[in-house]
Amino acid sequence: MKQVLQDAAVVGIGRTNYMRKSGRTPTSLAAEACRAALADAGLSPADVDGFTCFDTGSSSATASAVAHAIGVDDLGWCLNVYGGGNIVTTTVMGAVTAVTSGQAEVVVAYRVLASDTRYGKNLGVVEVPGENQFAGPHGYLVPPQWFAMFAQRHQHEYGSTGEDLGAIAIQERLHASRNPHAVGKDPITLDDYLNSRWIAEPFRLFDCCYEVDGAVAIVITTSQRAKDLPHPPVYVLGAADSNRDGGSVVQYSDMTTMFSAGTAPKLWERTGLQARDIDVACMYDCFTFTVMATFEDFGFCEKGEVGDYFRAGRATFGGDVVVNPHGGLLSEGYIHGMNHHYEAVLQLRNEAGHRQVANAQTALVTSGAGPFGGALVYGTAATL
Repeated sequence: MKQVLQDAAVVGIGRTNYMRKSGRTPTSLAAEACRAALADAGLSPADVDGFTCFDTGSSSATASAVAHAIGVDDLGWCLNVYGGGNIVTTTVMGAVTAVTSGQAEVVVAYRVLASDTRYGKNLGVVEVPGENQFAGPHGYLVPPQWFAMFAQRHQHEYGSTGEDLGAIAIQERLHASRNPHAVGKDPITLDDYLNSRWIAEPFRLFDCCYEVDGAVAIVITTSQRAKDLPHPPVYVLGAADSNRDGGSVVQYSDMTTMFSAGTAPKLWERTGLQARDIDVACMYDCFTFTVMATFEDFGFCEKGEVGDYFRAGRATFGGDVVVNPHGGLLSEGYIHGMNHHYEAVLQLRNEAGHRQVANAQTALVTSGAGPFGGALVYGTAATL
């Protein structure tokens, strides 16, 4: 296997509880997760010289403010990245780059969401500048509408069905039932799925992620320093991003695919890995169709076969790969994809308890939907 980024490692993970309405500020939630991640790493704020986060401009807390809140008053490297789920890999890899380039030695990366950030609602005037002004009159403005259209195109081209999307939702909820931290822990049946209310056809309620309050943080440092810390280091083996067709959701050239059609070949070439080499797949799942499209693009199965793959038990414990063993954004909670990184590290440290994937050595983590997003692969020392 090719080695790309083994000079950096994740050494600590932290999170808050996830809940629907916490009544807490973004700064307090982020500070709790960052303190927890540092304690997990056996480090203190005095060891930190780098901070980074991402947000979409609302209900967040800046990296410098959160650093100050936990007692870090002088940062050698600080980066606030603007963007949504598409930017998670970029944010984590920014921290990796800071470490491997010597700009910082210990970097905390986090994401926080609080109750006034709900991407499924709008309480003010809707302004639609740029190309969205042409989609606005048709009500084609927000992610559930965009990716419902993608899913409909996939159904037209490859014969996928609502039951296929349901197989993903059902499997993830079953995984979440093993996770005491998940917000949606009650298993669902196909009838439950089919009888749930429509959101944007073909998406029903259980096709959409579970928005919550909470924060997740990870700590990244050099591989050399990682050797002296409490937990086995989890290494970043490689990463790739893709921003296709100008990042336009409304003019995307092939709506049966996503960013992953560009990201996957880059990632596999850079790491020397393939889908068959992955033990845990934390697939970004703002919607069930995001899993379907990216799962195909990364080569786990052919187009149109995802529903059968999940129904056959190939995406769960004892199958070919375990997809979102924590329940994902659909059932554990939507922390914009940072909780996927928490889960991947937990699995590779063999600390996931009742949902532990046996002998997990590699974890794929994807982020994004539609035309833009990225992915990385984490590995244990055995993969170096």
